[in-house]
Amino acid sequence: MTQASIPVDLFNPGQVFACLGFLEAAKALLGYAEGGFDWTNEAEPRFEVHVKGNENPFYAVLAFLSEAQLQRLAPKGYTDPPPTKKLKKKKGDEPAADEMNDPTGDGRVHTVEIFPGPQADRLALPLRFEREGRHLDITHWCDASSRNSFKLFAGQQRSAAIAQEMRSALRELWDKRREELIRDPLGLTVPLGGSSFKFDARKAWTAIGAGYSPDKQTHDVESSPVVEMLAAIGLEHARPDELETRVVRYGVWKGLLPPVLARAALAGIHLGVPMRVFRFTLDLAGMNKVVTFSQEEPNT
Repeated sequence: MTQASIPVDLFNPGQVFACLGFLEAAKALLGYAEGGFDWTNEAEPRFEVHVKGNENPFYAVLAFLSEAQLQRLAPKGYTDPPPTKKLKKKKGDEPAADEMNDPTGDGRVHTVEIFPGPQADRLALPLRFEREGRHLDITHWCDASSRNSFKLFAGQQRSAAIAQEMRSALRELWDKRREELIRDPLGLTVPLGGSSFKFDARKAWTAIGAGYSPDKQTHDVESSPVVEMLAAIGLEHARPDELETRVVRYGVWKGLLPPVLARAALAGIHLGVPMRVFRFTLDLAGMNKVVTFSQEEPNT
Protein backbone atom coordinates (compact mmCIF):
# COMPACT_ATOMS: atom_id res chain seq x y z
CA MET A 1 0.00 0.00 0.00
CA THR A 2 1.28 3.45 -0.95
CA GLN A 3 -0.04 6.74 0.33
CA ALA A 4 0.77 10.22 -0.91
CA SER A 5 -0.67 13.67 -0.39
CA ILE A 6 -0.59 17.11 -2.02
CA PRO A 7 -1.55 20.64 -0.89
CA VAL A 8 -4.98 21.89 -1.93
CA ASP A 9 -6.80 25.21 -1.68
CA LEU A 10 -10.28 24.26 -0.49
CA PHE A 11 -11.59 27.68 -1.57
CA ASN A 12 -10.58 27.11 -5.20
CA PRO A 13 -13.35 24.90 -6.64
CA GLY A 14 -11.19 23.75 -9.54
CA GLN A 15 -8.57 22.38 -7.17
CA VAL A 16 -11.21 20.38 -5.26
CA PHE A 17 -12.66 18.99 -8.51
CA ALA A 18 -9.10 18.13 -9.59
CA CYS A 19 -8.57 16.17 -6.37
CA LEU A 20 -11.49 13.95 -7.31
CA GLY A 21 -9.93 13.73 -10.78
CA PHE A 22 -6.70 12.40 -9.27
CA LEU A 23 -8.71 9.84 -7.30
CA GLU A 24 -10.71 8.72 -10.34
CA ALA A 25 -7.58 8.52 -12.51
CA ALA A 26 -5.62 6.61 -9.86
CA LYS A 27 -8.45 4.07 -9.60
CA ALA A 28 -8.57 3.64 -13.39
CA LEU A 29 -4.80 3.37 -13.83
CA LEU A 30 -3.73 1.50 -10.69
CA GLY A 31 -6.82 -0.64 -10.00
CA TYR A 32 -7.61 0.55 -6.47
CA ALA A 33 -7.68 3.96 -4.80
CA GLU A 34 -9.19 5.73 -1.83
CA GLY A 35 -8.82 9.40 -1.08
CA GLY A 36 -9.87 12.25 1.14
CA PHE A 37 -9.00 15.65 2.54
CA ASP A 38 -7.17 16.51 5.74
CA TRP A 39 -7.59 20.02 7.14
CA THR A 40 -6.06 19.31 10.54
CA ASN A 41 -3.55 22.03 9.68
CA GLU A 42 -5.90 24.80 8.54
CA ALA A 43 -2.97 26.71 7.05
CA GLU A 44 -2.16 23.83 4.68
CA PRO A 45 -5.01 21.43 3.94
CA ARG A 46 -4.01 18.39 1.91
CA PHE A 47 -5.56 15.73 -0.29
CA GLU A 48 -4.39 12.18 0.33
CA VAL A 49 -4.68 9.12 -1.92
CA HIS A 50 -4.01 5.49 -0.95
CA VAL A 51 -3.33 2.89 -3.66
CA LYS A 52 -2.12 -0.68 -3.80
CA GLY A 53 1.45 -1.24 -4.92
CA ASN A 54 4.51 0.96 -4.64
CA GLU A 55 3.78 3.72 -7.17
CA ASN A 56 3.05 7.28 -6.09
CA PRO A 57 -0.49 7.84 -7.45
CA PHE A 58 0.14 11.50 -8.32
CA TYR A 59 3.28 10.54 -10.24
CA ALA A 60 1.39 7.79 -12.07
CA VAL A 61 -1.45 10.08 -13.15
CA LEU A 62 0.78 12.96 -14.25
CA ALA A 63 3.10 10.62 -16.16
CA PHE A 64 0.14 9.05 -17.95
CA LEU A 65 -1.37 12.39 -19.01
CA SER A 66 2.02 13.71 -20.13
CA GLU A 67 2.68 10.71 -22.37
CA ALA A 68 -0.79 9.60 -23.50
CA GLN A 69 -2.19 10.13 -26.98
CA LEU A 70 -5.12 12.55 -27.18
CA GLN A 71 -8.10 11.49 -29.28
CA ARG A 72 -11.55 12.88 -29.92
CA LEU A 73 -14.54 10.58 -29.46
CA ALA A 74 -17.42 10.54 -31.94
CA PRO A 75 -20.35 8.27 -32.86
CA LYS A 76 -20.20 5.85 -35.77
CA GLY A 77 -20.51 7.61 -39.11
CA TYR A 78 -19.19 10.95 -37.87
CA THR A 79 -16.96 12.95 -40.21
CA ASP A 80 -15.35 16.32 -39.62
CA PRO A 81 -16.73 19.22 -41.63
CA PRO A 82 -14.23 20.71 -44.08
CA PRO A 83 -11.90 23.27 -42.54
CA THR A 84 -12.94 26.90 -42.98
CA LYS A 85 -9.46 27.85 -44.13
CA LYS A 86 -6.37 25.99 -45.23
CA LEU A 87 -3.29 25.90 -43.09
CA LYS A 88 -0.39 27.77 -44.61
CA LYS A 89 2.46 25.52 -45.69
CA LYS A 90 5.89 26.33 -46.98
CA LYS A 91 6.43 25.89 -50.68
CA GLY A 92 7.08 22.27 -51.54
CA ASP A 93 5.79 20.87 -48.22
CA GLU A 94 3.65 17.77 -48.48
CA PRO A 95 0.76 17.31 -46.05
CA ALA A 96 1.56 14.92 -43.22
CA ALA A 97 -0.52 11.80 -42.71
CA ASP A 98 -2.10 13.29 -39.60
CA GLU A 99 -3.11 16.40 -41.54
CA MET A 100 -4.80 14.32 -44.24
CA ASN A 101 -6.72 12.28 -41.63
CA ASP A 102 -7.38 15.33 -39.47
CA PRO A 103 -8.10 18.38 -41.65
CA THR A 104 -9.37 20.42 -38.69
CA GLY A 105 -6.17 20.12 -36.66
CA ASP A 106 -8.07 18.96 -33.57
CA GLY A 107 -6.62 15.46 -33.32
CA ARG A 108 -7.75 12.13 -34.68
CA VAL A 109 -11.28 10.87 -34.14
CA HIS A 110 -11.97 7.55 -32.42
CA THR A 111 -15.52 6.33 -33.08
CA VAL A 112 -17.42 4.63 -30.28
CA GLU A 113 -20.50 2.42 -30.25
CA ILE A 114 -22.16 4.33 -27.40
CA PHE A 115 -21.92 8.12 -27.57
CA PRO A 116 -22.73 10.10 -24.39
CA GLY A 117 -24.78 12.84 -26.07
CA PRO A 118 -27.63 13.13 -28.56
CA GLN A 119 -25.38 14.50 -31.31
CA ALA A 120 -21.74 15.21 -32.06
CA ASP A 121 -20.61 18.83 -31.92
CA ARG A 122 -17.17 19.24 -33.53
CA LEU A 123 -16.33 22.11 -31.20
CA ALA A 124 -17.09 20.08 -28.08
CA LEU A 125 -16.43 16.43 -28.85
CA PRO A 126 -15.55 14.33 -25.80
CA LEU A 127 -11.92 13.36 -25.39
CA ARG A 128 -9.82 10.30 -24.60
CA PHE A 129 -6.28 10.06 -23.26
CA GLU A 130 -4.89 6.64 -24.21
CA ARG A 131 -1.56 4.92 -23.59
CA GLU A 132 -0.57 1.25 -23.70
CA GLY A 133 -4.14 -0.02 -23.69
CA ARG A 134 -5.32 2.17 -20.79
CA HIS A 135 -7.44 5.26 -21.21
CA LEU A 136 -9.14 8.13 -19.42
CA ASP A 137 -12.22 9.72 -20.98
CA ILE A 138 -13.53 13.26 -20.54
CA THR A 139 -17.14 13.37 -21.67
CA HIS A 140 -19.08 15.20 -18.94
CA TRP A 141 -20.07 18.21 -21.07
CA CYS A 142 -21.82 15.80 -23.51
CA ASP A 143 -23.78 14.06 -20.76
CA ALA A 144 -27.35 13.52 -21.93
CA SER A 145 -28.56 12.23 -18.55
CA SER A 146 -30.57 14.25 -16.05
CA ARG A 147 -27.34 15.64 -14.55
CA ASN A 148 -26.21 19.13 -15.42
CA SER A 149 -23.38 18.89 -17.94
CA PHE A 150 -21.44 21.67 -16.14
CA LYS A 151 -19.92 22.81 -19.43
CA LEU A 152 -18.25 26.18 -18.89
CA PHE A 153 -16.36 26.88 -22.13
CA ALA A 154 -18.42 28.18 -25.05
CA GLY A 155 -18.30 30.10 -28.29
CA GLN A 156 -15.67 28.92 -30.77
CA GLN A 157 -13.46 27.29 -28.15
CA ARG A 158 -12.80 23.66 -29.04
CA SER A 159 -12.51 20.93 -26.42
CA ALA A 160 -9.61 19.24 -28.21
CA ALA A 161 -7.69 22.49 -28.68
CA ILE A 162 -8.10 23.29 -24.98
CA ALA A 163 -6.87 19.83 -23.98
CA GLN A 164 -3.91 20.07 -26.35
CA GLU A 165 -2.88 23.42 -24.88
CA MET A 166 -3.21 22.14 -21.31
CA ARG A 167 -1.28 18.96 -22.10
CA SER A 168 1.48 20.93 -23.82
CA ALA A 169 1.90 23.06 -20.70
CA LEU A 170 1.82 19.93 -18.52
CA ARG A 171 4.48 18.23 -20.66
CA GLU A 172 6.77 21.22 -20.29
CA LEU A 173 6.35 21.16 -16.52
CA TRP A 174 6.91 17.39 -16.52
CA ASP A 175 10.13 17.76 -18.47
CA LYS A 176 11.57 20.79 -16.67
CA ARG A 177 10.04 20.94 -13.16
CA ARG A 178 9.00 17.35 -12.45
CA GLU A 179 9.83 17.13 -8.75
CA GLU A 180 8.10 20.43 -8.03
CA LEU A 181 5.10 19.34 -10.09
CA ILE A 182 4.69 16.06 -8.22
CA ARG A 183 5.09 17.80 -4.87
CA ASP A 184 2.48 20.51 -5.57
CA PRO A 185 0.64 19.78 -8.84
CA LEU A 186 -2.34 22.03 -8.10
CA GLY A 187 -0.35 25.00 -6.84
CA LEU A 188 2.20 25.21 -9.64
CA THR A 189 1.05 27.76 -12.23
CA VAL A 190 2.32 28.90 -15.61
CA PRO A 191 1.17 31.61 -18.05
CA LEU A 192 -1.70 30.23 -20.12
CA GLY A 193 -3.65 31.74 -23.00
CA GLY A 194 -7.37 32.31 -23.20
CA SER A 195 -8.34 28.70 -23.92
CA SER A 196 -9.23 26.60 -20.89
CA PHE A 197 -12.03 24.55 -19.39
CA LYS A 198 -12.62 27.51 -16.98
CA PHE A 199 -12.17 25.53 -13.73
CA ASP A 200 -9.19 27.24 -12.07
CA ALA A 201 -10.44 30.24 -10.10
CA ARG A 202 -7.01 31.87 -10.45
CA LYS A 203 -7.68 32.25 -14.17
CA ALA A 204 -11.23 33.52 -13.75
CA TRP A 205 -11.60 37.10 -14.94
CA THR A 206 -14.24 39.32 -16.46
CA ALA A 207 -13.57 42.38 -18.57
CA ILE A 208 -15.22 44.58 -15.94
CA GLY A 209 -13.28 43.05 -13.07
CA ALA A 210 -9.94 43.12 -14.88
CA GLY A 211 -10.53 46.51 -16.44
CA TYR A 212 -9.86 45.12 -19.93
CA SER A 213 -9.98 41.86 -21.87
CA PRO A 214 -6.72 39.87 -21.57
CA ASP A 215 -7.84 37.68 -24.49
CA LYS A 216 -8.14 40.60 -26.90
CA GLN A 217 -4.72 41.85 -25.84
CA THR A 218 -3.30 38.29 -26.14
CA HIS A 219 -2.16 38.47 -22.53
CA ASP A 220 -1.55 35.21 -20.68
CA VAL A 221 -2.87 34.61 -17.16
CA GLU A 222 -1.17 32.46 -14.53
CA SER A 223 -3.06 29.20 -14.06
CA SER A 224 -2.59 25.45 -13.63
CA PRO A 225 -2.94 23.04 -16.55
CA VAL A 226 -3.18 20.24 -13.99
CA VAL A 227 -6.22 21.82 -12.33
CA GLU A 228 -7.91 22.32 -15.71
CA MET A 229 -7.34 18.75 -16.92
CA LEU A 230 -7.88 16.87 -13.66
CA ALA A 231 -11.01 18.87 -12.78
CA ALA A 232 -12.51 17.81 -16.12
CA ILE A 233 -11.69 14.18 -15.27
CA GLY A 234 -13.11 14.61 -11.77
CA LEU A 235 -16.49 15.66 -13.18
CA GLU A 236 -16.76 12.56 -15.36
CA HIS A 237 -19.00 10.79 -12.79
CA ALA A 238 -19.84 13.59 -10.34
CA ARG A 239 -21.30 17.08 -10.28
CA PRO A 240 -21.33 19.90 -7.76
CA ASP A 241 -24.77 21.08 -6.71
CA GLU A 242 -25.61 23.84 -9.19
CA LEU A 243 -28.54 26.10 -8.27
CA GLU A 244 -30.66 28.17 -10.66
CA THR A 245 -29.07 31.39 -9.36
CA ARG A 246 -25.64 30.35 -10.74
CA VAL A 247 -24.62 29.53 -7.19
CA VAL A 248 -22.74 26.23 -6.96
CA ARG A 249 -22.16 24.12 -3.83
CA TYR A 250 -19.54 21.45 -3.32
CA GLY A 251 -18.35 19.37 -0.41
CA VAL A 252 -15.01 18.13 0.89
CA TRP A 253 -14.74 15.15 3.20
CA LYS A 254 -12.27 14.10 5.87
CA GLY A 255 -10.92 10.56 5.76
CA LEU A 256 -10.59 8.05 2.96
CA LEU A 257 -13.45 7.24 0.58
CA PRO A 258 -13.54 5.17 -2.62
CA PRO A 259 -14.46 7.10 -5.79
CA VAL A 260 -18.08 5.92 -5.78
CA LEU A 261 -18.69 7.61 -2.42
CA ALA A 262 -16.39 10.55 -3.06
CA ARG A 263 -18.59 11.49 -6.03
CA ALA A 264 -21.58 11.93 -3.74
CA ALA A 265 -19.53 13.82 -1.16
CA LEU A 266 -18.43 16.32 -3.82
CA ALA A 267 -22.10 17.24 -4.29
CA GLY A 268 -22.28 18.08 -0.59
CA ILE A 269 -24.12 14.90 0.42
CA HIS A 270 -23.29 13.94 4.00
CA LEU A 271 -22.05 10.37 4.29
CA GLY A 272 -21.37 10.03 8.00
CA VAL A 273 -17.83 11.42 7.79
CA PRO A 274 -16.66 14.94 8.71
CA MET A 275 -17.69 17.33 5.92
CA ARG A 276 -17.29 20.95 4.94
CA VAL A 277 -19.47 22.59 2.29
CA PHE A 278 -18.51 25.58 0.15
CA ARG A 279 -20.37 27.71 -2.36
CA PHE A 280 -19.32 30.01 -5.18
CA THR A 281 -20.93 31.95 -8.02
CA LEU A 282 -20.43 31.10 -11.68
CA ASP A 283 -19.39 34.38 -13.25
CA LEU A 284 -19.76 35.25 -16.92
CA ALA A 285 -16.90 36.18 -19.24
CA GLY A 286 -18.46 36.74 -22.63
CA MET A 287 -20.19 33.49 -23.59
CA ASN A 288 -18.13 31.50 -21.09
CA LYS A 289 -18.88 30.67 -17.48
CA VAL A 290 -15.99 30.80 -15.03
CA VAL A 291 -15.63 29.60 -11.47
CA THR A 292 -14.77 32.05 -8.72
CA PHE A 293 -13.26 31.56 -5.28
CA SER A 294 -15.74 30.13 -2.79
CA GLN A 295 -16.94 30.83 0.71
CA GLU A 296 -17.59 28.18 3.33
CA GLU A 297 -21.14 27.60 4.47
CA PRO A 298 -21.62 27.96 8.22
CA ASN A 299 -22.62 25.07 10.49
CA THR A 300 -21.70 22.31 8.05
